[in-house]
Amino acid sequence: MATQNLELKKVGLKVTLPRVKILQMFEAAGEEDHLSAEDIYRNLQDAGEDVGLATVYRVLTQFESAGLIVKHHFDDNHAVYEIATEDHHDHMVNIDTGEVIEFSDEIIEERQKQIAIDHGLEIVDHSLVIYAKSKSK
Repeated sequence: MATQNLELKKVGLKVTLPRVKILQMFEAAGEEDHLSAEDIYRNLQDAGEDVGLATVYRVLTQFESAGLIVKHHFDDNHAVYEIATEDHHDHMVNIDTGEVIEFSDEIIEERQKQIAIDHGLEIVDHSLVIYAKSKSK
């Protein structure tokens, strides 16, 4: 719990039980897991924690504003979150299963930079999401 306390204090957030529990959940999930607010709420309820869904959404918004997590919209209205890291990666979503696959590809990154340069621009940030489906056999 000490690590979570330091992280929260470092970004200027008061240490509260819901914040600590939610941050622990992200740390336990790992870098490749993407959690929805509903996933977090359900896990907290299963663990016997008395934290409401509105609190979960409020904490997620605070974490996103503080740069602790990143929010993604991989489908119409369903947001998922992942722990923020220094390393850039892109995402591929299997539309048949909903699986989110993280990947890094230096050739794609260089090509994107070149396309921006060709248009007289410099990339300051970007997000690449590829939507794919399982191959028919």
